[in-house]
Amino acid sequence: MLRPILKMTRKALPISAALLAGVVTAPAQAEWQPTKPLEIVVPAGAGGASDQMARTIQGIVLKHQLMKQPIIVVNKSGASGAEGIMDVKDAKGDPHKLMVAFSAIYTLPMAVGLPFNWRDLNPVAMIALDEFLLWVNSETPYKTPKEYLAAVKAAAPGTFKMGGTGSKREDHIITVALDKITGSKFTYIPYKGGGEAATQLVGKHIDSNVNNPSENIAQWRAGQVRALCVFSENHMIYKEKVTKDQSWADIPTCKESGVDVVYQMLRGFFLPPGTTKDQVTFYADLLKKVIATPDWQDYLAKQALKDTYLTGADFVKFLEKDEAFHNKLMNEAGFAHKK
Repeated sequence: MLRPILKMTRKALPISAALLAGVVTAPAQAEWQPTKPLEIVVPAGAGGASDQMARTIQGIVLKHQLMKQPIIVVNKSGASGAEGIMDVKDAKGDPHKLMVAFSAIYTLPMAVGLPFNWRDLNPVAMIALDEFLLWVNSETPYKTPKEYLAAVKAAAPGTFKMGGTGSKREDHIITVALDKITGSKFTYIPYKGGGEAATQLVGKHIDSNVNNPSENIAQWRAGQVRALCVFSENHMIYKEKVTKDQSWADIPTCKESGVDVVYQMLRGFFLPPGTTKDQVTFYADLLKKVIATPDWQDYLAKQALKDTYLTGADFVKFLEKDEAFHNKLMNEAGFAHKK
């Protein structure tokens, strides 16, 4: 459009040229970028699935130089994760804090009346869905979920111990669902993270856990624990052998094994309240670059995560639906805080 105007108005060339020079030389508005180290807040203990994911992303960003500023991973697991969640909520307008999110963003406020709702934060993106499995020590005789739950049912209530991350959260919810199926009751023992629950299972201090794949993979590969079933509608897709005999895809679903319990958990990220659209866009794009790397695809396969990327309105829609689902589960389990 500028060329025809210049040709038709030769006498106005000095003015037009000046304007054109202004257009050409005016600096484009720079995209927002972090100006200091990014703190990824993990509201869970070291060694658990959320911690592992945060540190994997930290390594991928560094390796591929996806961001100029460094990343620091900080575990804030106090009060079943409330410490980390409230830390990010209170960091209003700070774009240098990014929280790893999982279902505690719903269950914790419902359970203890924590003054928090996921809408208090700024949703960035979801990058995966995580599975849960029923695990036992490999030295036990149980080869199927039916065999194990039959033993639980035959024993006095409270005889069998189930370990899990936190209290009145996803692991505890699944445990209560299993209680209803057996008509008996596990003694539920909460830990700070899945890493601790895995160690306790190997040491036979508990009889089972419902850890994510990433939290028990080392012990499974070492032959110390046995996966009985996955709490999913479908088999996991990863067919590469993890143990000598099994891949993730070889593990039956709990549902097809006669245990009708299904549960998956989001893996997402949130910024503090008061952060801007540009800042959300920066981190959503950063995470998209991360999940496009071969390193992330390898991580997904090894940890048996379901590849799922959502941002913007799609992510919010998922959160609303997932919140309603957890509200139902929490009330059915009797975990909802009474006002």
